[in-house]
Amino acid sequence: MKPFYVYILASQKNGTLYTGHTDDISTRIYAHKEGRGSAFTRKYGVKRLVWYEHHQTRDGAKTREYQIKAWKRAWKIRLIEETNPDWDDLYLKLNH
Repeated sequence: MKPFYVYILASQKNGTLYTGHTDDISTRIYAHKEGRGSAFTRKYGVKRLVWYEHHQTRDGAKTREYQIKAWKRAWKIRLIEETNPDWDDLYLKLNH
């Protein structure tokens, strides 16, 4: 079964955040890094993958994306820092 992902990108530590979902996280994050991900990420330089999680279904990933988008900023920061306190770019670790 193909996995789906919810992810959060940041412009920098404590910077602008973007939440999305995809079924091909490596390709999608690369597109964001190249300025082809979305107008928002392109405009604000949001390219650093700081958090992601797997889901079994597209609907599950989409539901989680919308849930996180509705959260207060502080909750999103807490979610990121639970597993990535230094806000490292996790894209570098995806294929290793």
